[in-house]
Amino acid sequence: MAGRGGSGIGIGIYRGCFWGSLQGFWVPPTPILTLVPPMAGGGSGIGRAVCARLAKEGAHVAVADQNEAGAAETVRGLPREESGQEHEAFGVDVSSAQSVGELMARIQARFSTPPRVCVSCAGITMDEFLLKQTEAAFNKVLQVNLKGTFLVTQAVARGLVESGAPGGSIINMGSIVGKVGNLGQVSYAASKAGVEGLTKTAAKELARFGIRCNVVLPGFIATPMTDKVPPKVLQKFAGMVPLGRLGDPKEVADVCVFLASEESRYITGASVEVTGGLFL
Repeated sequence: MAGRGGSGIGIGIYRGCFWGSLQGFWVPPTPILTLVPPMAGGGSGIGRAVCARLAKEGAHVAVADQNEAGAAETVRGLPREESGQEHEAFGVDVSSAQSVGELMARIQARFSTPPRVCVSCAGITMDEFLLKQTEAAFNKVLQVNLKGTFLVTQAVARGLVESGAPGGSIINMGSIVGKVGNLGQVSYAASKAGVEGLTKTAAKELARFGIRCNVVLPGFIATPMTDKVPPKVLQKFAGMVPLGRLGDPKEVADVCVFLASEESRYITGASVEVTGGLFL
C-alpha cells in the first residue's frame, strides 16, 4: 500500500560484526541482498530506507535496479559510517532467472561470498478493477512481485546452502493488502498474498540449514508516490489508522534490521505487520 514501484536490489557487506551495534555477534564479512523499488524522481521510500539503514549499520551496500541509473542515485545518497565502507550499483531484472543468476554471480565475484541476508522489497502495481483487469497487466504484476521474489529467494538460499554458510536471513516485503484485499488491486493483492505463502513455505524448508525467512507487511506508508495524493485523501487514510498517521519508510526499515539481526534468531515464518494498527 506504499504506492507504485518497480524492481531492484541492494546488497550490503558486513565487515567483522554482523549487526554489531545491535548484538555484537561476530561473523566473517558477508553480503546482504535487498531488493528495492526504484524511487520516483530519485526520492526516498521503503527500499532506499532499508539500504540506508543497512549502510548505517556498517554494511557495504550494492544497489541493483532494472534502471541502473536509479540504483546509482541511491548509492550516492548512502552513508559511509565505517572506514573503507563501499557501495555499488548494479542492473537487474528480477523477473528473469538469467538476470538474477548473473547478478548473484557478480555478487559472488565481487565479495567472494553469497549474501547472508536478503531483504526483498521489489514490487509494482497496475491497479484496475477485476472486471477490467487485463491478463497482460495481471501477469506483469505477478512476474515482478511474486516470481521475482521467488527467483531471488531461491538464488540466495542456494548460494547459502552450496557455500556451507552457517545460516542466513531472508526478509520478503509483502503487504497488508495481501491479507485483506483492496479495491482495484486484484493483481497486487494476489501477488502479495503469494509472497506471504512463499515465505512461510521457504521458512519450513530452509530451517534445517539455519536460514530464517520472514515477511513484512506494510500498511499506509508515506512514499514519493503519496506526495501526489490530495491532502484530503491522505487525511482519510490516516483516519483509518488507530495511531492516526501514515507510516514512515524508516519504520519499515527498522523492522527489517531487527529481522536481519541476531536479535530475531528464534523468529522464522513470521508475518510482521507495520500498519499502525490498520484493520485491527
